[in-house]
Amino acid sequence: MLYLNEQHMEKIISLDEIIHAIEVAFKIYESKDFHMPDRMHVDRPEGTILYMPCFVEKYSCTKIVSTFPGNIKLDLDSVQGTMILNDSKTGEPLAIMDGAALTAYRTGAVGGVGVKYTSKKDSKRVGLVGTGVQGFYQLLYACEVRPIEEIYLYDLSKSRAEKLKDKLKDKLDDIVVTITNSSEELARKSEIIITATPSEYPVLPNDKALLNGKHIIAIGSYKYKMREIPEAFYSLLDEIYVDTELAAEESGDLLVPIEKGWIKKHQIKAFSSLLTKGTEINKSKSSSLYKSVGMALFDLMVAKTIYEQALKKGIGLKL
Repeated sequence: MLYLNEQHMEKIISLDEIIHAIEVAFKIYESKDFHMPDRMHVDRPEGTILYMPCFVEKYSCTKIVSTFPGNIKLDLDSVQGTMILNDSKTGEPLAIMDGAALTAYRTGAVGGVGVKYTSKKDSKRVGLVGTGVQGFYQLLYACEVRPIEEIYLYDLSKSRAEKLKDKLKDKLDDIVVTITNSSEELARKSEIIITATPSEYPVLPNDKALLNGKHIIAIGSYKYKMREIPEAFYSLLDEIYVDTELAAEESGDLLVPIEKGWIKKHQIKAFSSLLTKGTEINKSKSSSLYKSVGMALFDLMVAKTIYEQALKKGIGLKL
């Protein structure tokens, strides 16, 4: 069995390879050639623990990941986790991986694929609301698929935004990074907006004119009480694209608008259908919303890619 930590993964993979793995996952999702039991939530006062299994023909996996927002005060990452990759035919454990690192890579790539298919191809300005660990990877992948020249950051914590700005300089030194004083300023200056927060209230201004023409990638909300998108934006949309059917059952960014009549269920479309048809909605839509809550199939296909590359390159610790 192979053990792979974050440092191993950095040596193994490229952003392009992970984007390809996510696109393959979407195609498998559309074909339904997989088995993915519902993920189990364990909610505690401190945070949430998720158990996420998935099976395809050759591999299976179980990811155990926790999200504890209070970790920020302890100078710890809010997301912690472990990924176990198995042989589907024999059940043999093949690898144990850093689940938090894998989650960061795959969620960034899920957002990046959303940017690739739902934003204008010539988009040069991206804004990020929520400058935690996930925000960093969202921006890396957004810059991989679009010719980004300017990045705008907003966070309730100015020091956290400053920290991310410094981190981005090492990876994206040719891109101008600006910390904004408000989400209104960020929305005004950005073409693509990424929201990556655990907020229970909209993090963008409820201003239809300001949000018109924006392409929003909403990553943060995965519970009913969590919401990032304001009411005004829904009136600009004909369709909303989701990474999984589960998104419409879990996220407050979809459940609340449906309950209040801001959108209809038929407006919610599977992103996998869009991708497999080779359609890009950015050609005709002035505004778009891509909502992601994640799924174990993404983790499995990224873990498969990392594992197979690790074997080829002789990277990792054998246990």
